[in-house]
Amino acid sequence: MQALEHNLTPVLAPEQIQARVAELAAEISRDFQGREVVLLGILKGAFIFMSDLARRMEVPVKVDFVRLASYGDSSQSSGQIVMTKAHELDLAGRTVVVVEDIVDTGLTLNWLMDHLRRQAPQDLKICALIDKPERREAQIEVDYVGFQIPRGFLVGYGLDYNECYRCLPGIYEVNL
Repeated sequence: MQALEHNLTPVLAPEQIQARVAELAAEISRDFQGREVVLLGILKGAFIFMSDLARRMEVPVKVDFVRLASYGDSSQSSGQIVMTKAHELDLAGRTVVVVEDIVDTGLTLNWLMDHLRRQAPQDLKICALIDKPERREAQIEVDYVGFQIPRGFLVGYGLDYNECYRCLPGIYEVNL
């Protein structure tokens, strides 16, 4: 376990997360029964969530990743989104579920969904571990939601603060 440099308040216990991941995997598997699903994770935050989700899926799964940048050195989005790692699988005609750690403003995810629609997948859905719909600046619908958590800067289970705390098994609010 990482040494704690900040005061962290528990928000979700590991058992709560794992139970919800199992439910999400079952729901996605049910929706796409008999089909192969491409889980497309957004790096870096979604890698732990996507790994657990993939292992619990009951349909054939392929995995791929993209990496996007929109913040640069500031805490405010520049509005300029850059794909620093593109997906490698051909998505045309496939069932694609984008896996995201947290959706807040929706600006980056909206850009990615527009980009992916041009790849002509048969189905294109979003699965997010955490959804913060009250922070939306872009019209985006999350198809599979793990948890709605309205406030707080969250870390753990893939979520980081300055590249710290990703590997914590639970989710915590950072009290800065």
